[in-house]
Amino acid sequence: MSRIIFFVVLIGGAYYLYRRFVTDAQKLAAKSKASEKERQTGAMGTLVKDEVTGEYRVKREGE
Repeated sequence: MSRIIFFVVLIGGAYYLYRRFVTDAQKLAAKSKASEKERQTGAMGTLVKDEVTGEYRVKREGE
């Protein structure tokens, strides 16, 4: 019985790490694609419209 619990925990941990790796890889690919697009267009940053004030600002790192 303890072997079954051990393998379930092991498989669950491996699945969690796999999903975390895939999520991080997708974020990195999106960031790379955005920076490549900025480089191609010669932009210094990406502007984002603030919905509350209606003003534009430079996109922050975590957005």
